[in-house]
Amino acid sequence: MEDNRVVLSARLVELDALRYTPGGVPIVKFRVSHQSLQQESGTPRKVDCELAAVAFETEAKLVAAAPLGAQMSITGFLDRKGRSSRQVVLHATRIRFE
Repeated sequence: MEDNRVVLSARLVELDALRYTPGGVPIVKFRVSHQSLQQESGTPRKVDCELAAVAFETEAKLVAAAPLGAQMSITGFLDRKGRSSRQVVLHATRIRFE
């Protein structure tokens, strides 16, 4: 199995309503904003980005109850937004609010 693991500190900036799949699984789509200072080739680099994310089950309920602006730590993996899309979405498998 190839590695595909993301750990990100971010702020909740957009939150869709909690909904359920046809099989009854809770799901929520959301967006997060990340800002940090990283080292690249020995030079500091300011990072400022937004990322689409999705959560299922317990993590979906946790995010759905959070207020916009909440700081969070997200662990998950990246995948395409849809079968024919080139856009990336973060699938959150573990969320902690700070």
